[in-house]
Amino acid sequence: MATYEYLCSRCGPFDVKLEIGTAPRSYGCPACAGTARRVYSSPGLSLTSKAVTALHIQEEQAREAPAVVSQVPPRRRVPRHPHPALSRLPRL
Repeated sequence: MATYEYLCSRCGPFDVKLEIGTAPRSYGCPACAGTARRVYSSPGLSLTSKAVTALHIQEEQAREAPAVVSQVPPRRRVPRHPHPALSRLPRL
């Protein structure tokens, strides 16, 4: 699937996901059902780190199929003094 960008003269830009090579020159606007023309823009092919790429993939998957939570997760216990030097500091 590829994302194609269209521009409606009334509603503005919108994206449509279609199979590669099947995008028509004009497409019906989902808001007003008018004819929108296809807009050609540069792809987002920047050099990003693996961490940023993984976050983008995770965000896109969550948008398509969000995780359902049935209960609040348990609170993590934080150690009182994670470092021995911190135990010698004065308490307020």
